[in-house]
Amino acid sequence: MTEHDKVLNLLGLACRAGKVICGDYPAANYLKKKTVPMLFLASDGGRDNTEKYTRLAERKGMRIVNVYTKSELGHAVGKPQSVVILVADGGFARAIDKVMSITGNH
Repeated sequence: MTEHDKVLNLLGLACRAGKVICGDYPAANYLKKKTVPMLFLASDGGRDNTEKYTRLAERKGMRIVNVYTKSELGHAVGKPQSVVILVADGGFARAIDKVMSITGNH
């Protein structure tokens, strides 16, 4: 299993544990009230979403991961596609960050 797959597996595990928020509308509403340690943004997502979430992440000090496609992110969380996924749990975010830092995949 590659490190790329390990990150997606951890994301799926976080989803099954109820520690992620998927989709543009739920993510935007969640971020109005709270902040999260990590934000996954599809590399092939639209420019508007990319700009909106990049600004939010910079303002709130969140880490952005934008190396996965909409299909890869969606598959990880059991959906056809997903443009934005928030990891709301620090433990899962640290585990994902650890795998990514080993590979240099930021």
